[in-house]
Amino acid sequence: MSRTVVIHQPDFLPYLGFFHRFLQADLFVALDHVQFVQHSRNAWSHRDKIKTASGERWMSVSVKKCPMNTPIKDVRLSANSQWQQANLNLLRENYRGAPFFRPIFDRLEQVHRTPFEYMAQFNLALIDVVCEWIGIKIPRVMSSTLMCSGRKSEMIAGIVADVGGDRYLSGTGARQYHEQEPFDRRGIEVIWQDFKHPVYPQQFDGFIPYLSVIDALFNCGPEATGAMLRSA
Repeated sequence: MSRTVVIHQPDFLPYLGFFHRFLQADLFVALDHVQFVQHSRNAWSHRDKIKTASGERWMSVSVKKCPMNTPIKDVRLSANSQWQQANLNLLRENYRGAPFFRPIFDRLEQVHRTPFEYMAQFNLALIDVVCEWIGIKIPRVMSSTLMCSGRKSEMIAGIVADVGGDRYLSGTGARQYHEQEPFDRRGIEVIWQDFKHPVYPQQFDGFIPYLSVIDALFNCGPEATGAMLRSA
């Protein structure tokens, strides 16, 4: 029986396309053993964007200072809880007029108030809440529990094989560094995600795509967000 695997870092409240892949996969491997990248335009483990009256704006997770080679699983949240309150204030300020503000905000507040020690734990708790809202049920394995070796495509192909997968569902952003040979050597089919970002009602003027999934949840609600993903 075929088994499709999706592998991704446990990002902070990621965009719709992150969850779109879950709908087409049998297993999610949370890539938590790789290096935490903080100061890069491609860093998403600790931040994502929301929409405000003045355009898109970053919302982030505050973490303790750590060495450059620290794996994601070992990144600790800042002890000072001011960042949680700042996030909640930002959400309240910009989404209080949204149709589904109260139920979404209350649950996000609950997770923000939970005393997690590690960033990955916090992010995965939020990912689980979003999956619950939009009706996604997918088992998860942490890459740190596997025998991971190599880099980039060699590592990814090895993980897929290690968890018994024969198909790897990849986001299109990986095309620039993808190498097919490690997958061919293991008999693994590579499938590229075909995600067409939906346009939905947002607050404020215009439409901004690729925001955190919570933008769609606040504006459209869990049921409609799930339906959008299933038809994207």
